[in-house]
Amino acid sequence: MKHTREVTLILILLFLMAQIIGLGIINSYIDVEKVIEKKIVIIDGKEETIEIIVEKETVDKLPYGIERPELKEKTSYLSIIFAVIIATILALILLKYQAMRLWKAWFFLSVFFTLMIAFNAFISSFFSLILALALAFLKTFKNNFYIHNFTELFIYGGLAAIFVPVMGIAAMIIVLVVISVYDFIAVFKTKHMIKMAKFQTKIKLFAGLYVPYGKKAAILGGGDLGFPLLFSGVVFRSYGWISLIIVLTSALALSYLLFKSEKNKYYPAMPYLTIGCLIGYGIIRLMQI
Repeated sequence: MKHTREVTLILILLFLMAQIIGLGIINSYIDVEKVIEKKIVIIDGKEETIEIIVEKETVDKLPYGIERPELKEKTSYLSIIFAVIIATILALILLKYQAMRLWKAWFFLSVFFTLMIAFNAFISSFFSLILALALAFLKTFKNNFYIHNFTELFIYGGLAAIFVPVMGIAAMIIVLVVISVYDFIAVFKTKHMIKMAKFQTKIKLFAGLYVPYGKKAAILGGGDLGFPLLFSGVVFRSYGWISLIIVLTSALALSYLLFKSEKNKYYPAMPYLTIGCLIGYGIIRLMQI
């Protein structure tokens, strides 16, 4: 086991909390309305009008006039993958030139933007803005274990609220597979993911869970929280709260990785999380038969 049992369990618990809170945020932005529609049918050679109840999905607008990207569900994976590539390139450039001010500005705005959307699912827009501003400032300039991980529980739900309504299940499966391959290459081949993780941990501006103990720390990257949530969120649109099965199976996959991992080694989590997500989705589909 790479970390102590207690630290490993804390990491798994925080992962579960982030996923469940994220689904709660997504749920607040997506409603299913029952609409009565009239339909003309022929019975015994006569036309008759009957009323049927149809469930229609409605997506609430984001607060503060924020607009979701206009994406086609079938090809939305291209935009997500492209965004990941651009973000990685920008991060590597900032890392190479040690551009700390730009890194902090980017980090602050990202946290502030996503927290505003996340908190708006539970409290008014005004208080969401104030709370998001305060926590983004503290996370960027006065960070500690509690502030860091508390905000991480909400950040990815805010991000998911933007993209889940414009993504499809098939597109998200492609995203999971591509990101898993990328994660494997970035950790075992190019190793730039390790450099980025060490740099972010050193300056205490880390995207993801962070649990320090002694002179070490257990970390789980932001993508390892965000992509499983995006997938379970997209499934949530079609199947509802039964998508919690995906949260459970992905947490079990993460647990397997953490308990089987060795000390002083880095591992790509996304391949394991993707397998967990797909197993969960398979179970949901079987339950619908």
